[in-house]
Formats: sequence, structure tokens, C-alpha cells
Amino acid sequence: MLLANRAFRRLFTAQVVALVGTGLLTVALGLLAYDIAGSSAGAVLGTALAIKMIAYVFVPPVVSALVNALPRTFVLVTADAIRALAALALPFVDQVWQIYVLIFVLQAASATFTPTFQAVIPSVVPDTRQYTRALALSRLAYDLESLVSPLIAAALLTVISFHTIFVGTALGFVVSAVMVLGTRLPKHVAAERTSPTDGIATFVKNHELQGLLALNMVVAAATALVTVNSVVYVRDLFGGGSSSLAVALGFYGAGSMVAALLIPRALEFTDDHRLMLFGAGVAVAGTTAATAVSTLSGGTPAWIALATTWSILGIGTSMISTPSARILRRRSDETTRTSIFTAQFSLSHAAFLVTYPVAGWVGALFGQFTAAATLTGLATLAALSAARLWSRSRDPVAVSA
Repeated sequence: MLLANRAFRRLFTAQVVALVGTGLLTVALGLLAYDIAGSSAGAVLGTALAIKMIAYVFVPPVVSALVNALPRTFVLVTADAIRALAALALPFVDQVWQIYVLIFVLQAASATFTPTFQAVIPSVVPDTRQYTRALALSRLAYDLESLVSPLIAAALLTVISFHTIFVGTALGFVVSAVMVLGTRLPKHVAAERTSPTDGIATFVKNHELQGLLALNMVVAAATALVTVNSVVYVRDLFGGGSSSLAVALGFYGAGSMVAALLIPRALEFTDDHRLMLFGAGVAVAGTTAATAVSTLSGGTPAWIALATTWSILGIGTSMISTPSARILRRRSDETTRTSIFTAQFSLSHAAFLVTYPVAGWVGALFGQFTAAATLTGLATLAALSAARLWSRSRDPVAVSA
């Protein structure tokens, strides 16, 4: 059984605790932004999100090359320590620029922790089937965090101030560090010479990884539609309230979790490529449906259509994201694994730098129909590109279970 693996169990616990801490941070940060900036809080949070994406795209390759020779435990614990200190400093800020600086530091540390953590798991769980289950558990953890953390934050806010929630965030990172510190990780085999562009160069040269890169755009298009425009569908188009928004996002998360639970079983009967391309088709169907839903004006049929569409988008994105690390594992070894996982982390978030503005600005300027249609076009082109690239990849290892 997967959780009988002590090293994985401790690392998975570290991931879950850190995710809950990050979720609490999201809620508290919104309240802090409003406390400092008032009605301009939305602009502050939008800038903070942009800073996060910039950190996720540009920091990982550089830091990965710099820390390549260091033990993985030291890298993970140091990243957690930096995140904890940044979270503890946030309650003391009184200027918007201070928020931006601390968010960059915190997200840069997260951008170091996450790909390093993901690259360690294949060595801790060498069996392919067990590794697939580990990926499914990881996906479930992400989806559950998005649903549970706001509820925990809401409960905490009834007895403490939002400033104190930052302490809870820091404790999550501290517990994560302790769990990692107490885990015996396989010895890290460092590459003799590394460059920040090593992993990206591998993506450029390999058809299978190029296909994965195209599917990152499919995920980014579908996710941006949900993340950025759910509030517009719920509040402006359908006249719903905050609770309705939470329910809509819950359907997206539920779809993702259902897919994650079924993926290990599905991969016993098919290969990564077919499953992920099918997921891309599901995601494109979801964005196409969202285009139609944007023409509705409320009522029970509209709400049912929205819930169904968001569930489909959750299923499609999970069918791509959950198995993707199997490809990274297959295309790397002990010396190149961190650089490959880091490149995927960086490049996948670069796609959001395209789709977030499309979802937000196109929706604001031309309406939700045009935004959803544009994202559907991007997702369709990306899915077709992935299918073409993978049809050219005849390596039998590339399609093995």
C-alpha cells in the first residue's frame, strides 16, 4: 500500500500541511490588501497574482541550477523556512509595496520547493503503479485544499483576527519542514555541469515533452476560464451570490477529484498519451460549453448548465495534469530529474501569463462569450498540436504504462 511507504507518507503529509497553510494565506492576504488599500484591494491582489506567476516562471530554472549540488533535504527545508518567515512578516506591513516584496520572496521559495519536491517523489516511489497513485493523491490534495482552506479560514476568523491567520500559514510551513527533515531521502546525484536552460532545452528537443508543453496550454486555458471568470458568470450573468460562487468552484474541484480517483485504474487499460489527449478533448468541450453558457441569463437550467460545464472542465484538466509527471519521470534520470521537473513547473505557469489576461481583459472588453471562444480556440490549437507531436513520437517507451 502506498501510504505504508514511510518516506512518501511523511512527504505527502508535508505537502498537505503546506497546502493548507497556503490556502489560509490566500484568504488572509485578501483581507490584508483591503485593510491597506481599501477599494483598490482588487488591483493589489491582481498585481500580487502577476508577481506570483512571474516568480513561478523565471525563478525555478535559475535557483535549480544554483542549488543543483545541494542535498534535496536542505533545499526543501530552507524553502519552507523562507516561506514561514515571509508569512510571519506579512502582518506587520503597512505599505502596498511591502506586500509585493514579501509575496515575491514567498512565491520564489514556493517555486523552489514544489519542483524539487515533485522530482524527489519518483525516487521515493519507484514502482510505476504506486507512483501513479501518488500522483492521484497529490492532485486530490490540491483540489481538497481549494475547498477546505476557505472553510477553515472562515471558522478561524470567528475567533481570531486575519493577522493571526498568517501565523497559521507559517506553522504549516514549519510542520512541512519538520516532516521533510525527518524523512530519509535517496541520495541526490547531481549533474556535473548545469545551466538554468538545461531542462527547457530538453523540452525543445523532445517530441513527447513538446506535446506535454502544448497540453499545458489546454490546462491553462480551461483553468483561467474558471479562476478568472467564474465570479462574472455567477454574479453578473446569473445574479448569484458569494455562496453560489463557492458552489460553482466546488463543482470544478469535484470534477477534478473524480478524475484523479479514476486515473490510476484507467492507466491500467490505456497509455498516458491517449488518456491525456482524451482529457484535452474533454477540456475543449468544456470551454466550448462555457461559450454557450455565457449566453444564458439565469434560472435553474442555466445553473445546471454552469455546474455541468465546470465539472467537465475539472475532469478534463485533471486528466491532463495528473499523469503528466509520469512523462517527466520517463524522460529523466537521477541527474536530470530536477531540471526536467523544474522546466515543466516554469513552462506550465508561463502558459497562464497568456491565458489569465485573455480571460480577464477579453472578457471585460468584449464579453464572456468572446473570452470563452478565444480560450476555446487556444485550447483547440494546443490539443491538435499535442496530438500531432505525439503521433510523430514512435518511441515505444513513450507509450508504455
